[in-house]
Amino acid sequence: MSEWLVLALAMVAVCAIVLVVLVLQQRRIGEDDDPTETPDVIEYMTMMIGVVYAIVLGLAIAGVWEARSAAQDHVRNEAQALHEIHERVRVYPADVRDHIRADVDAYVSHVVTTEWHAMRSRGELTQKGTELLDTVRHDVTDFEPRNDFQAQAYQPLVDQVTAADDARNARADSTGATMPGVVWFGLIVGGLVTIGMIFALQIRRTARELILAGLFSALIAFLLFLIWDFDAPYSRGIAATAEPFLMLFPGAG
Repeated sequence: MSEWLVLALAMVAVCAIVLVVLVLQQRRIGEDDDPTETPDVIEYMTMMIGVVYAIVLGLAIAGVWEARSAAQDHVRNEAQALHEIHERVRVYPADVRDHIRADVDAYVSHVVTTEWHAMRSRGELTQKGTELLDTVRHDVTDFEPRNDFQAQAYQPLVDQVTAADDARNARADSTGATMPGVVWFGLIVGGLVTIGMIFALQIRRTARELILAGLFSALIAFLLFLIWDFDAPYSRGIAATAEPFLMLFPGAG
């Protein structure tokens, strides 16, 4: 089932639950009830709870979005480092150059096909990918420059291998969820409290009030879904992609 379909169903369900509870609550209120008698302290508390929860939601969304952007940067840095290796080895002898390029292509092809699927489904990198990158490292570091021109290119190539390895390690660290469980507990409980404060107000069953209550609860559900969707940078709908690899290595896919 599509994640967006799940979101739509969840928003509809939250709206329906809130509206049903409001209607049932209003049926129990007598005709002599006066909604203007809602204590000022309840209105103030409702407002403050909403403000505090809005700040918490904003911080959570900013945090998971930053983690998602950082995950995409890791992919971009790794792809760029490998591209630099692929291009800079042109100063090496033809047999060495072709061998290194073939190993780089093999690693990139493995990342965008097999390893990316493993990241999305299991949240981890593959041992095969690590071995392929080690092969590239050995290709670069084991070469003995035969002239000054090759010697000048040697150290930058080693540096690019290091950069690719660092980016890969950072990508591995970003595959899991970024939000701790205690934060999720606070977000869910805070959402329930915020929506629950609607029932502390003496609202009537007018179309305007019911629509506003439903839209408010649906908004909370949407924002929580957005945080959940961003929480796994490589695994869900709005996720980091392998596009940097595919742009620099068109034949990898």
